[in-house]
Amino acid sequence: MRALDVAIIVIFLIGMPLLGVLIGGRQKSSTDYFVSEKKISWWVVCLSVVSAETSTLTVLSVPVVAYLAPPAAGGMTYLTLALGYIVGRIVVSFVLLPRYVAGDLVTAYAFLGKRYGNGMRATASVTFQFTRLLADGIRLFATAIPIKVVLAAYGVHASYWAIVIVLGIAMVFYTFVGGVRAVVWVDAIQMLWYVLGGIIVVVALANALPSGWFGDAVAASKFQLFDFSSDPLTGGFPFLAAFFGGALLAMASHGVDQLIVQRLMSTRDVRAAQKALVASGVVVFLQFAFFLFIGVMMWAFYAAAVPTDPTADGGLGLGNKDELFANFIVTELPSGLSGFVIAGILAAALSSSLGALASATVTDVYERISRRTLSDTDRLRLGRIWTVVWAGLLIVCAGLFATANRTTADPIVVQALGITGYTYGALLGAFLLGLIVKRARQFDGLVAFIVTVAVMTFVILGVKFVGPSAAADPVANGYAEWTSIRVDFSAAVPAEGVRTLTSWWYTPLGVIVTLVVGGLLSLRHPRRPEPDTEEAAAAKAA
Repeated sequence: MRALDVAIIVIFLIGMPLLGVLIGGRQKSSTDYFVSEKKISWWVVCLSVVSAETSTLTVLSVPVVAYLAPPAAGGMTYLTLALGYIVGRIVVSFVLLPRYVAGDLVTAYAFLGKRYGNGMRATASVTFQFTRLLADGIRLFATAIPIKVVLAAYGVHASYWAIVIVLGIAMVFYTFVGGVRAVVWVDAIQMLWYVLGGIIVVVALANALPSGWFGDAVAASKFQLFDFSSDPLTGGFPFLAAFFGGALLAMASHGVDQLIVQRLMSTRDVRAAQKALVASGVVVFLQFAFFLFIGVMMWAFYAAAVPTDPTADGGLGLGNKDELFANFIVTELPSGLSGFVIAGILAAALSSSLGALASATVTDVYERISRRTLSDTDRLRLGRIWTVVWAGLLIVCAGLFATANRTTADPIVVQALGITGYTYGALLGAFLLGLIVKRARQFDGLVAFIVTVAVMTFVILGVKFVGPSAAADPVANGYAEWTSIRVDFSAAVPAEGVRTLTSWWYTPLGVIVTLVVGGLLSLRHPRRPEPDTEEAAAAKAA
């Protein structure tokens, strides 16, 4: 890295927050701060959704998925998940989005308040906040990785803690001032930047690869798209688990996660929100394919140096397997281009969830607990206060992930998706229960929600599948068939044939548990009960 690269990165880190403030302007109302008074074009929201959900994790870690996949696994099987994403978004666009946008809601959980009552609304919102804290904590850590590599190239060995603190301050700056309008526009610009950076990498790799590399990659199954052979319960990306799990995961992440829903509700109308959501699914599929292709090209560039140690980096001497792509950019690209690409990766750091967390905290929790309706001025003031509070919590969470990641085998993109398994099924299940089971009341939904989170925690941490020993990298597909199930809260050891349920089944399983428990409890009520909502209570009092 030369001074030119560092100058480009510094200008970017300073310029993007300032651009966000300039675009967002000074917010004068809570509606403008939280949903931008519904004035943003659908295509801008589409790009913002893509940036918000993939960003750094896609740019850094998806190439690693293709790079590390052994021949039996197939380098492109991750795309099965993206196909499910498209199906899930189509369902959300016609089932849930009309209720949010046409209902003039501020958060997705306001729908649960209308259907069940404030208890369900607050429970779901707090669950979202906790899950988003963990998921975005690992995203912030992911963005610190290329900065650490850049600084190391200059002989500066900064800790991940120091880096995430600086990134967190930059992230909170424009969100605090510009609100969701600044967040959405900055997201869109950032996405275009890091995709352009990826194109630069592809051109550089294409000029450096030996002849015949594509045929070698095909022979090694690096372009295999579907996996029908590995264990559907414990494999890496088996078709059934990845496709159906991806569809349900998309329904949860884009239908009941306020990070995405807030962006969709900033469009002009329902049709615009639907166009933004469905189009984002197609863009995400293409983006995944693009960065997986980069991973295959790096596999050819480094002569297929696949590690036997699952925590290693292919013999490149890196401190973290997810530093692979950033290391290539810093060491192989010419000065100027290297800085531009790294700046594009850093763009993802500023894809802020702080506004979504603040809006959920103020409107779903604070106002319900205080039992008073805040004035617009107070709601805006509290929104900004909670934006800063959540920024501090994200910094702490990112630092903790950085400390723990050295001993974790999975790429960070897989870790981030696994975090949602504890709660996404319960969140989506609560919404579907309210839509499908007309008898269900608030108590039914709350009990089903709590039971589901408990069951998923038990399944994720305690249920192990045991089969013949399979000494292989844990990102591999094609393990031997499992032969027994046991309850064991110790860590799974793939080399010894002990594996956990693949994370793609977490959301479907959670939805099933919620619907079954809530549906059974609802049988206690008459066929057409009076809705248990605050509106119904007010009507009774009148």
